[in-house]
Amino acid sequence: MAEQNRYRHSVSLDLDKCKGCTNCLKRCPTEAIRIRGGHAVIKSERCIDCGECIRVCPYRAKIAKCDKFEDFAQYKWKIAIPAPALYGQIDKLDDLDYILTGLVEIGFDDVFEVARAAEIVSEYTRRYLHRDDIVKPVISSACPAVVRLISVRFPYLLDNVLPILPPVELAARMAKEEALRRHPELEEKDICALFISPCPAKVSYARNPIGVERSAVDGVLSISDIYFRLVPAMKKINDPYVASRSGIIGISWAGSGGESAALLNDKYLAADGIENIIKVLDEIEKENFSGLEFIELNACNGGCVGGAMNMENPFIAKARLQNLRRFLPVSQNRAKESLGRGDEIPDDVCWSLGMDYQPILQLDEDRAEAMRKVKLMQEIGERLPNLDCGSCGAPSCMALAEDIVRGEASDNDCVIRMRQEIENIWRAMGRMVHDGE
Repeated sequence: MAEQNRYRHSVSLDLDKCKGCTNCLKRCPTEAIRIRGGHAVIKSERCIDCGECIRVCPYRAKIAKCDKFEDFAQYKWKIAIPAPALYGQIDKLDDLDYILTGLVEIGFDDVFEVARAAEIVSEYTRRYLHRDDIVKPVISSACPAVVRLISVRFPYLLDNVLPILPPVELAARMAKEEALRRHPELEEKDICALFISPCPAKVSYARNPIGVERSAVDGVLSISDIYFRLVPAMKKINDPYVASRSGIIGISWAGSGGESAALLNDKYLAADGIENIIKVLDEIEKENFSGLEFIELNACNGGCVGGAMNMENPFIAKARLQNLRRFLPVSQNRAKESLGRGDEIPDDVCWSLGMDYQPILQLDEDRAEAMRKVKLMQEIGERLPNLDCGSCGAPSCMALAEDIVRGEASDNDCVIRMRQEIENIWRAMGRMVHDGE
């Protein structure tokens, strides 16, 4: 549990704005939210920072904790690492160079596109799929929310996760290496890589890296924050001077199916939306997708263009990206040449640390006691009305039963049961009065 408590989340709650409605309660995919004391409470160990609660909260009480550009003023060389989703936020854009130049105009010293690294990761993934010693279907590791979901809820699928660095991590590393080559006067401590992110899950990734001890991403800024600085700066640009080096493959990663399409393999499945993802993972665990080689999963609807920290409607953003594709080559970036086998992947682009199962759902460390609690939970669940109304402050009747077993709630929290008991008392009192007459 100590390890779980060290997890640094990016989704938080503004108590002053929370009204205690049940929108987030009902939509949270991991049942990480309860309503207690008239407001929402986020159970940290269950939260995967998918941002679904941010998206559905009508009072904007759920917020993503991001870094601010001003927090990195002490660095001599600040590199912007824009997600491909940023390109879909700008209206009437026909040249990516305007965005990249605009980022330099608002204070960054250099720009390195995540889309460049995405094209390289796509090539390494193609090599990985050629191996005979891997577990298939391979599940993409690009979405941190999905990877965390697997680690807390689907332990049997840990070996299916692609052990290659996600594009954002590879981009940060490449950006720093490139800066040191071009500017020998700089030292590593002078450089910071700032990812411009569409979602809170990637903020959490920088704070809790997956597969590596420490992330090369020094900070994460939200697209929504950068947008209001970037757009006015772009309007003043007549002749952009920073050239994009992304292709169709790279920017296609912004939408669902983009990563899969780059594999040149039709044995894949692409799903988006956290509820759909859980259904897919359930089917994979049951081995119902044995004919597939690759599974691309994006927690946000539509892919990264649907992230909670974007500005634009995801469908509009995706349409804009489709328009931009017409002016781009297929790819502008290549992986390192294989010196031996065709499936060779350099160690520096692979995970250096494995994934561990985080048993947040277990009721007790002692197996016998855990089984006793499971039985007790089932007995309590049978007494509850199974309406899943949320009035008790839990997302479902079985979630309330679990809370009761854990000592976090009581039977009296069920409003339906309490009403029935009160009605029974009134009827009993009525009979007593009647008998007394």
